[in-house]
Amino acid sequence: MRSSSEPPPGAGSREPGTEAIAAFRDGLGRVRRASWVVVGLWLSTLLVALPPALVLHGMIAGHLGASLMADQAARGVNFDWWNEFLAQAAGVGQTFVPAIIGFAAVLDNTSRIADGQGLVPVLAAVVGVQILLSVFLAGGVLDRLARDRRVGAHAFFPACGVWFFRFLRLAVVAGAIYWALFAWLHPWLLDTLYARWTHDITVERTAFFIRFGLYALFTAVLCTANLLFDYAKIRAVVEDRRSMIGAFLAGARFVVRHPAKALALYLLNALVYLLVVGVYYLAAPGASTPLAAFAVGQLFIVLRVLVRLQFAASQTALFQGKLAHAGYVARPVPTWPDSPAAEAIGR
Repeated sequence: MRSSSEPPPGAGSREPGTEAIAAFRDGLGRVRRASWVVVGLWLSTLLVALPPALVLHGMIAGHLGASLMADQAARGVNFDWWNEFLAQAAGVGQTFVPAIIGFAAVLDNTSRIADGQGLVPVLAAVVGVQILLSVFLAGGVLDRLARDRRVGAHAFFPACGVWFFRFLRLAVVAGAIYWALFAWLHPWLLDTLYARWTHDITVERTAFFIRFGLYALFTAVLCTANLLFDYAKIRAVVEDRRSMIGAFLAGARFVVRHPAKALALYLLNALVYLLVVGVYYLAAPGASTPLAAFAVGQLFIVLRVLVRLQFAASQTALFQGKLAHAGYVARPVPTWPDSPAAEAIGR
């Protein structure tokens, strides 16, 4: 068995684009064979969103009651009532804005990230719970995708537990870097530098392209940081690393040594995500068809889960193809029960 530090025979013999496509196709197969992981991640997203949704449902039902506005709201959007509800709403009720309808939610989230805007406290709490749950599940998901075979719940959840606290430490490092990017780099680019470069410009089109270029530059920096942390988690799980600083540096070394392959694969996955967003833009119904909007919205969430898994699976395949081999994971699969007394009982 080849160790994880040895490159496979013939490594580097193919073009970066060819290797990226091969890793992408390998990732598709791994995701297809991990269907229960897709279901589990979708359910975890649904369960986190369900409590605030039920609270909001109760607030809306209590405000409408059995009035005529209730009948009008059931038949379609009633903006007069909507504005009245928002004027007196508190907590999770403040999130019930027109931007949550269909594709507008995607645009609103993108705009908030691009402009570095914060979230409503209640929504920030929900996002925090979702992030914490994602950190818990990340180790088990990566372990399953790296092994590319069924491991069962008895091995999946112990892997989640093993990697939870390690990935929490990595999340602290990631949070500090992302905070620095949004707190320092973002205002310097979009406020200070933009104001300096457009101070004497009178053509609005030129100012627009300058701002667009600065947004693109900031997005590139964000994606670079995301790429480094992706491979940090992959190297941590595949090589059973305990030091998250060491895993981050190892992931950065891999990207530096294979920049064309890593970037080509990242762009290929990003293109798939943009395709999913484009399809949702064309298919998302308005508020007049709530059941269809819910169904299409849930389908969009499933597709986003698939894209997230495709990112992880294809990047894992690329790493294993360069420095290990398919299915290699240093940490053994935990078996239950694993004590000598339990084995005696089993016999």
